[in-house]
Amino acid sequence: MSGSLNITAATVEPGLLALPWDIPLENWPDDTITALPKGISRHIVRFAQLDGYVIAIKETTDEMAQGEYDMLRNLQKIEVPCVEPVAVIQGRTDIEGNPLPSALVTRHLKFSMPFRALYSTTLRPETAQRLVDSLALLLVRLHNVGFFWGDVSLSNTLFRRDAGSFAAYLVDAETGRLYDSLTKGQREHDLEIARVNIAGELMDIQAGGKLDAAIDPVATSDRIMASYDTLWHELNDPELLEQNELWKINKRVQRLNDLGFDIEELSIKTDADGTKVKIQPKVVDSGHHARRLLRLTGLDTEENQARRLLNDLDSYAATVSLLNLDEEVVAHLWLTRVFEPVIRAVPENLDSKLEPAEVFHQVLEHRWFMSQEQARDVPLNEAVRDYIENVLQYRRDEEIVINPPTGTFTAAVDIIRDEDDFEYNDEPMPPRGADEPIRDWRDLV
Repeated sequence: MSGSLNITAATVEPGLLALPWDIPLENWPDDTITALPKGISRHIVRFAQLDGYVIAIKETTDEMAQGEYDMLRNLQKIEVPCVEPVAVIQGRTDIEGNPLPSALVTRHLKFSMPFRALYSTTLRPETAQRLVDSLALLLVRLHNVGFFWGDVSLSNTLFRRDAGSFAAYLVDAETGRLYDSLTKGQREHDLEIARVNIAGELMDIQAGGKLDAAIDPVATSDRIMASYDTLWHELNDPELLEQNELWKINKRVQRLNDLGFDIEELSIKTDADGTKVKIQPKVVDSGHHARRLLRLTGLDTEENQARRLLNDLDSYAATVSLLNLDEEVVAHLWLTRVFEPVIRAVPENLDSKLEPAEVFHQVLEHRWFMSQEQARDVPLNEAVRDYIENVLQYRRDEEIVINPPTGTFTAAVDIIRDEDDFEYNDEPMPPRGADEPIRDWRDLV
C-alpha cells in the first residue's frame, strides 16, 4: 500500500488496513467486494466484508467525506434513523503515488433494502404508498431535530420491513445541515425537493416498464406533502381548549403515543380570564411502542413491529387470564412461551430471510388468513409450520439482500410438529380495517 493513510474512526477496526486502498474503488477485485444492490449515486460505491459485517464505501472529496462522517455521528447521538459511520479514509494514493479520492465507510444496515430492491418486476401501488409514507415520517423526525436534508429521495434512503409498512433510514447526508431549528421555508424547500425527486424516480421506473399502470408518479409523489403535513401539525401545533375540556389533554397525548411519539413535557397556559387553556406538546421522538417493548422484553424492533407484538402480548394476557399479574411478569411469560418458540421453529438455514420480529408479525398475518380461509381458529403452531413450509423458505434472504435474489430452497426443513409446543391458543386475528387491501398480504411487499 503506497502513501500514508489517515484513518478517522470511532472504534478500532484493524481490518480496514487490509483493504486495497491503493486501488481506485471501481477497480477493486471481485474477491474483496460483496455484491449488494444499491441505489443511484453520483459517487462510486462498493460493499465489502469487514470483521464479520458488511460495510459500504463511497469515494468522495476530503471535505465531504469528513463532513458526512461528522454529520452521521451527530445524527446518531440524537437517535435519528441513519446508517452508522465507521471511518473516513484520507491520504490515499495508487502504487505510482498518484492521489486517490477520500472514502467514507459506513456500516451496512442489516435487513435493509434500497428502493430499487423492493420490486422484482413491477412496483405495486400499495408498496409505493408505504415507501412515500415512511419517507414522510423520516422527514418529520429529521425536521423536528433541526436537520435540513437538501437531497430527499427514495434512492437516498434505506427501507426495513416494519409489520406491513416500512421504516426509513437516511443514507446520504452529504448535503445535510443541522440547526437548532428549521424555518417553515427550509422545511417546505426540503419537501419540494422530495416531491420532485420522488416523481422523477417513479417516472424513471415507469419508463423502464416496471411501474404498475395504476400508479400516477406525480400524484404518488404529492402524497408525501399530505402525509408530512398531517403528521407535522399533529406533533407541533398548539391546541386551544375550554376549561371544561381538560380531558382532551390526555386524548392529545394518547394520539401522539398512537403515532409512535413520546412526549417529554406539555406547555399549558391559560388566557387572561382563565376560560381557555392552550397546550403545546414537546415531542421527544418516535419509538414509543419500541421503547416499551424493549423495556418489557429486551426485544429491539421497529415501531410498527413493536405495536404488533405488544398487541399480541396483551391478547395473550387476556386469553390465559394473566391480567392481574405485573406487566413485566406477563411479558416474560409471553416472550418465553410464545415469541421465542416461534423464532426457534425457524430452521437455521432460513434465519437470514427476515429479522425475528418481522417473522413473528408475518406468522400472525399468515395465521389470520388461514383462519379466514378455513373458517376455524388455527392454532399458532400450525400456522408457524405452514408459514415456514409455504412462505418463508421461498423468500429471498434479506439479512444482506443479494442480487440476484437467492433461489428457492427445496430441501426439507426441520420445523415443529408437536401440538403441545405452544401454550398459546388465542382468538383469531382481528378483521382487516376498511382501508386495508383484501389481497394476500404477501403481495404487498
